[in-house]
Amino acid sequence: MLYWKESLIEIAKIEEKYGNSLRKPASDKEIIKMNDMIKKRWGNIELPGAFTEFLKLVNGLDFNGLVIYGVDKTLLDTEIDEDIHGFIETNETWHENDWQKQYIFYGDSDTAWYCYDQEVRMYIELDKPSGTFIQSFESFNHMLNDAIETIQ
Repeated sequence: MLYWKESLIEIAKIEEKYGNSLRKPASDKEIIKMNDMIKKRWGNIELPGAFTEFLKLVNGLDFNGLVIYGVDKTLLDTEIDEDIHGFIETNETWHENDWQKQYIFYGDSDTAWYCYDQEVRMYIELDKPSGTFIQSFESFNHMLNDAIETIQ
């Protein structure tokens, strides 16, 4: 069973205790702009529906060492005053190393990258920074659930 949505509620409660909150959701328009930019830069890459669903609940997450990427700041309709690890910008950074170009990165932690391996068509966790395979997941949902479980 997948618990990442329930986990976001718990994370929001923790953030509130410290006077913080989760990021606002990304709008449909912002997600469309991000998808258009992805297609222009990398071709026909389809983001998983569960990632879009995540973005519609919270535009990226940075909590307890785990970062799940959001819609890039330059694509947002409203200016925000906080740092966002943008999906496109962060993937471009990781793709500066040729061996990493086979992956679509969705998030990272101090010890791992959470990504999709385009060659074997599988969601995986890699050791950071060695790139050693740690484990695979059935779906984006399972990968996100596992990533969030590691920080709770």
